[in-house]
Amino acid sequence: MDFITGEVLFLNKPYGWTSFDLVNKFRYKLSRKLDIKKIKVGHAGTLDPLATGVMILCTGKATKRIDEFQYQTKEYVATLKLGATTPSFDLEREVDATYPTDHITEEEVRRVIQTFTGTIEQVPPAFSACKVDGKRAYKLARKGREVELKPKILVIDEIELLTCDLPVITIRVVCSKGTYIRALARDIGLALQSGAHLIGLERTRIGDITLDQCMSTDDIDAFLEANVPAPSINN
Repeated sequence: MDFITGEVLFLNKPYGWTSFDLVNKFRYKLSRKLDIKKIKVGHAGTLDPLATGVMILCTGKATKRIDEFQYQTKEYVATLKLGATTPSFDLEREVDATYPTDHITEEEVRRVIQTFTGTIEQVPPAFSACKVDGKRAYKLARKGREVELKPKILVIDEIELLTCDLPVITIRVVCSKGTYIRALARDIGLALQSGAHLIGLERTRIGDITLDQCMSTDDIDAFLEANVPAPSINN
């Protein structure tokens, strides 16, 4: 493999890692293995630290293909807890409010989630990488600043209810670039006349790349050992 000319790699981002952590770890290991100081490595599509799943990494000149991958359809499996909200819409922050869930039935959940398919408007979470006056929204939100973000147009192709053990539900979502599943959880909670936040998220597909095609971080060393040729020795 020629990592400088450019390679496209598929990894499974671990829980608790930022997308940058994964890029940084791979870049460090790759540059050491190649015995060079710098090499371009980028990723196509950020995942929150508390999410896992498919991450596409591009090296060298293949980083020019990042936009191509970012615009491909993505699939997620998301687990929501109804009846409670957090400021970050996931487990990054503590529950800040609770709501009744006795009125919610599986039939109502199935009906409500289908109202989110098609072209919709979505307000991104304050705890997001969106920029406000040139600054990342999450940096302002973590300082307790009030953040106002404008709604964005996006497309949700499919939503399927996988499990319903109220107040916890698991859904499969197929969507366009720019969709925040945390914001979708918030909006589903509101539509159910309650609240909701994300307690689990896995990206299972980007375009045609599925989770079973991805290497784990534990496999990186063996992968590089097998794919980076040993330096030639000139006598």
